[in-house]
Amino acid sequence: MPTAGERFAQALAAKDAAALSALLADQIDFQALTPGRHWQADTPGQVAGDIILAHWFGPGDDIKELCAVATGEVAGREHVAYRLRVARDGRDHLVEQQAYYNTDGEQITWMRVLCSGYQPLHEGQLAAL
Repeated sequence: MPTAGERFAQALAAKDAAALSALLADQIDFQALTPGRHWQADTPGQVAGDIILAHWFGPGDDIKELCAVATGEVAGREHVAYRLRVARDGRDHLVEQQAYYNTDGEQITWMRVLCSGYQPLHEGQLAAL
């Protein structure tokens, strides 16, 4: 059975707001760091709708594929890392995010995310994905 982190990465790659929100507890302690900003939220709607699908991967960003997902644990805290190939402004980019999280069983109650930002891919790099 996939971990909550794997399901989070899959829902994000599908840009599925309902699935993302369902993975998050009603009172989520969420913080993230992207190259230009620190983000905070405490409801699933803020995380999924206002941050992830409005700013990080908005309507103009086409997530082409979930390239990789890796999971682990750090002394009881779950970890997921994932890479996405995203088309933005007519170019392909690679985005990697690392997330640490806690669950109450099925839903994520606490999450910290670190993002690489949009890294442009060149012709030769596309084949290596």
